[in-house]
Amino acid sequence: MKTILHILVLCIAGAVSAQSFVITNVTLFDGETVSENTSVLVTNGVIAEVSKKIKSNATKIDGTGKFLMPAMTNSHVHAWAPNSLMEAANAGVVNLLDMHGVETAQGMMKGLKDSTNYARYFVAGAAATVPGGHGTQYGFPTPTLTQPEEAEGFVNDRLAAGANYLKIIVEPWKETLSQETVKALIDAAHEKETIAVVHISKAEDAKQVLANGADGLVHLWWDKTITTSELQEMAKDKNFFVMPTMLTNTLFLDQIRKTAPEGSILSDAALVEQIKMLYEAGIPILAGTDPPNAGINYGTDLYKELDLLSKAGIPNIEVLKSATSLPPKHFELGKLGMVKEGYTADLVLLNASPIQDIQNISNIVTVWKDGIEVKRN
Repeated sequence: MKTILHILVLCIAGAVSAQSFVITNVTLFDGETVSENTSVLVTNGVIAEVSKKIKSNATKIDGTGKFLMPAMTNSHVHAWAPNSLMEAANAGVVNLLDMHGVETAQGMMKGLKDSTNYARYFVAGAAATVPGGHGTQYGFPTPTLTQPEEAEGFVNDRLAAGANYLKIIVEPWKETLSQETVKALIDAAHEKETIAVVHISKAEDAKQVLANGADGLVHLWWDKTITTSELQEMAKDKNFFVMPTMLTNTLFLDQIRKTAPEGSILSDAALVEQIKMLYEAGIPILAGTDPPNAGINYGTDLYKELDLLSKAGIPNIEVLKSATSLPPKHFELGKLGMVKEGYTADLVLLNASPIQDIQNISNIVTVWKDGIEVKRN
């Protein structure tokens, strides 16, 4: 009961503290393009105007020499406690997309969405897997299925538990779902107008689940290369996105290679090249880090993922899109991730441009969520 009251107090406090202010003369990345000497008016938690000159009596914040961008989204996490949401918001990451967890705990944490110092929390609920499959080994009850006929009921149960999208696991290193069941799950999700994403680790599984209608892949395959021409053909047939989770790969795969058959896992250099090929094929890339795996945190470690994407040869403006405008677009989260009129005022003000140097993403002056300043450590 105390927890519920605490959440209500936080939500009420956020609702009554909305600020009106103008950030003036700033370099703005609006989620798509960059403009110089721009002003942004925020009223009641919403972007009210973006222009070169704004006439307003609202509090003025001088943005001269600074860089303004949308607050960020980490598109692949597993969060277990409210402190994870606070850690994210503190780093300018105001949206987290959970990819598998305990549905009762997720429901409680989703209740913090209106509280300024906690990131919004979107969830897949329990990921779809088989008994003994990947996702069942973490010590909490996990619903499973084995047959295509069970798919509709599984999807309905996840949506009833509050899921925002469906996550499916195809992991052949363990017992795993058949492609027939995967297709039935994707079809059932789409019948409910729900996004369906798939965990894969092999290139052929990636091709197959995309052929079955998956909206996105939440890891990069790491057994062999898919050529640029193949990727281009795949992208012609379907709009889909990929979360490479490069930081997770970097931290995990060295250990896996020690026991895997020789040549069965791509080198780090080959994985980097594969990500560049994804970009060159026009396939959207979304930034996600998969915490708490490998000790990855929910906030500042997203900066490391962005740095890895930049080092892979992706232009920095596209890297910024991977953590700002693209996740809300592809997960259909509403007016988030952009600094445009009518969008939610989730903002990060930096001392220097991350387009010039992606590592400037850590040089934060202020973070706002819903137009209210986030209290930072």
